[in-house]
Amino acid sequence: MAMAEVVERTLAGMGFELVDARVSGGGRFLTIFIDRPGGITVDHCAEVSRQLSRVFAVEGIDYDRLEVSSPGLDRPLRKVADFERFAGSKVDIRMRRPDETGRKRFTGVLRGVQEGRAMVEVEGRDVALSMDEIERAKLVPNI
Repeated sequence: MAMAEVVERTLAGMGFELVDARVSGGGRFLTIFIDRPGGITVDHCAEVSRQLSRVFAVEGIDYDRLEVSSPGLDRPLRKVADFERFAGSKVDIRMRRPDETGRKRFTGVLRGVQEGRAMVEVEGRDVALSMDEIERAKLVPNI
């Protein structure tokens, strides 16, 4: 079973959501970003780190360092469920290819998902962005 599947299954059983998993240092350093309704505390990160360490030992996943963190205020949006959950929030989206006007970056208010497209209100007009063409999307902190 792949590491991401092991992590997702473990987190789901603990009431957490996997936001992102990054592997660096030739696969030796694992960084796991978690979330849950109401947010994440340092104690949550420690609890998840302890549990994942045990699960990785059982599953034979070899690593040198494991870091568990919250996704932060500029949380990445990866899944359709993320785009639906954060409808009404300000987002920054970068597309893989520019649109017909040459634009690749869109910042505006997320309105949800319809027919495989992220609906975003940008500068007073609605824009439909293909979910398959999104390179990166994240929340814009409301500070």
